[in-house]
This record gives sequence, structure tokens and C-alpha cells, in this order.
Amino acid sequence: MPFRFVHTADIHLDSPLRSLALRNPALAALVGDSTRQALVAIVDLCLDQKVDALVIAGDLYDGDQTSMKTARFLATQLARLDQAGIAVFKVRGNHDALSKITQELILPPGVKVFGGRGETVEITGKGIDIAVHGISFARPHAPESLVPKFRAPVADAVNVAIMHTSLAGAPGHDAYAPCAVKDLHESGFDYWALGHVHARAQHAGARAVVMPGMPQGRDINESGPKSVSLVTIGDDRSITVEEWPTSIAQFERIPVDLGGIATWREAVDAVELAIGRERDRTEAPHLVGRLMLSGATPLAWRLRRDRDLLTAEIEQRVETAGRTWIDRIELAVAAPEQAAEPGSADPVRELADLLRGGALGRHGLREAVRDLVRDLRDDLPGDARGFTGNSEEEFEAFVETLIGEAGEDVLARLEADAGGER
Repeated sequence: MPFRFVHTADIHLDSPLRSLALRNPALAALVGDSTRQALVAIVDLCLDQKVDALVIAGDLYDGDQTSMKTARFLATQLARLDQAGIAVFKVRGNHDALSKITQELILPPGVKVFGGRGETVEITGKGIDIAVHGISFARPHAPESLVPKFRAPVADAVNVAIMHTSLAGAPGHDAYAPCAVKDLHESGFDYWALGHVHARAQHAGARAVVMPGMPQGRDINESGPKSVSLVTIGDDRSITVEEWPTSIAQFERIPVDLGGIATWREAVDAVELAIGRERDRTEAPHLVGRLMLSGATPLAWRLRRDRDLLTAEIEQRVETAGRTWIDRIELAVAAPEQAAEPGSADPVRELADLLRGGALGRHGLREAVRDLVRDLRDDLPGDARGFTGNSEEEFEAFVETLIGEAGEDVLARLEADAGGER
């Protein structure tokens, strides 16, 4: 008789909103509740598929949470599984190690939380023997590999190992319990249930090594469809991994080229068409789109000046489609370059050449912008500081973008005025 389980990780239950763009109360409510709804969807999947277990490979919680509302909600969902006879196997990740809920919440008897030392739970009576292994983070940081700390695989059983790890490293993720995928394939464990990296990946090789990604994105930097893995271990010891979508709200960047578009109506129509195409491709119930407008258009200044009006018009258009939201509009539009008449001097064109040649980044301006951004960031609450990035490189890229957009705003205004637009 096959043994089946759902493998998930990085739910980050009740994670606080991190995007400054979520100023729409209805959108904020949707995204704020999405991690809970994702957990409900995971429990529903376990019940509908009548699986034997749910495996959670770390970061069920989000940081140093203390809310008992979160604890009660979680206890209710785990109780649904316990009542159906579905076991839960969980390891603590770096965020779980910070959470006070981890220490205080009383879990149903069917939930096994692995400790900081290697443990093994053997399951018999299914026709095939299963051994589930796990190690939790004892502290928020795990600078060394956890692989050597696992107990040896159980002979004649199918061995499932649960671990929270950054593997050999991933962009945007700090190094936690680093290890090489090669080591996992050679370890003797049949299925590695991993967590920590928020993007889904299956690492080909002798064993099944699966990073399921997170089941629900929380902002535009966690874009794309999200899912969990439904794993079936057959009577012949074969392992089948199926991806099951779980996103309630799917974040996507939506590029729109406005090159050559000259009227406001044409611009709004082009944006609406691009959103509709993305909506058709989106599997999740809700699409949260960040519009990326680009191209050379005489509307450049007006689009920058009337960004709020553009947002309102687009939101009104997509309202009829339902379950479609605008996170933010980002502008990389520019006024078309106009050839100067022979023998004439065009001061606007000369200024454009200077600005686009990097003049804005000189003469101490860049350092002044850096200081202003740092001061603003440091005055904000901790949860709202992520807009400048998660590293010095991302901070510098943000400053570069800010300076570039400022230059384009100046040029668009001057070129619009030169063309008679007020």
C-alpha cells in the first residue's frame, strides 16, 4: 500500500506586510490573510487526498511572533489533520527558532517536532517501512552543515530526511545549514524534504531532492505561482513527486511597452490588454500585478505627473475583471528624442545628453541621495525598511534607479513644456 505525504515549507504564517505599495486596504487585507489561506489549502489537500502525513521543512512561523491569534489558528488547522489520523512531521527553521509561539504552543499528539539533534521516526504497517528523519534549528543561525548530524538511514526502509537549508547558496537568502546537493544524493536517504529557499526546485540525481518553495508569495519579490509537493512512495519503493498549486494571490511583474503611443486612452488600453493577458495565464484566484511601463512616448511627462490618475483609471478598468489588483506602477518611459535642426542649439537636448551621460551621479549628488535614503529608511519601522533591498549591492541599485528616474522626470517636464504641454 503506497505511503503518501504533502511536503511544504516556508509558510511564514501571519507574516507582516512588507511592501510600501500595499496602500489599498482591500488588497492589504487579501495579502495579509493569504498565508493563513495557503495553510488552509494545504490542510484541505491533505484531507482530500487522504495522505498519511504532512511534512513541514521549517519556517512555519515568521520571526519573533507572539500573537496567540496565530497560535490558535495554527492549532485549529493541525487539529483537523490529527482528527483525520494524518501525522505531521516538522523541523524548525531559522524563523521558527525566533518565534515564542514555538515554545508555548501545545500541539496535537499527531504532530512530531524534531529537536536539535538527529531523530528518527519509523512507520510500519503500510506494506513498506518508512523512516522519517529530521533535525531542527536550535538557534536562528546554523552556519555549518546539518547533514553529518542525521542518524544513519534505516536498513530496508524508505528513508525521508527533513532539513532546512540554503544548500550551496541562493540569491536573496542568507547561508543556513549549507551543503552540496551532491552530498544529499550520496547520503543514502531516498527523499530529501528541504525548505528555506522560496523558489521551487527539484535537483536531479540518484535520490529525490526537493525544495518545494513557499506556498504563498508575500510581495513582488516572491512572484510567480507557488505550490507544495504531493509525494507518493509506491509499494515498489518508487517515488513520484507532483506539484500542487496553493497560491491565493499571485504576484507578477507586467511589462507594457508604450513606445510610439501618443494618447492617454491608447496608453490605458495597452495597459489593460497586458493585464488581461497576464490574468489569463495566472492560475491563482487573485493576480497582484506590478506594472512596468517603458518606451519612448510623448506622454512621458504626463504619465509621471499623473501617475495617481493612471492608477485609478487602470484599477477601475480591472475591477470588472474581478480578482485583479494593481500593486504599483513603475515608470521607465522617456520622451522621444528629437533631432535638432542643423546649426541650431537645443538646450533641452544638450541637458538630456548630460543627464543620460551620468551627470546626475557626479559632484556629490549621489552621496547626498544615499544619505537621504538612509535617513528615511532608518526612521521607518523595521518591517517597512525592505524597499532599499537586502544587501549593499541592492541598496546601490536602488539609489541608481532613484537618480535615473529623477533625471527622466526633469527631462520629461522640460520636453513637455518645450512642446507646449502644461
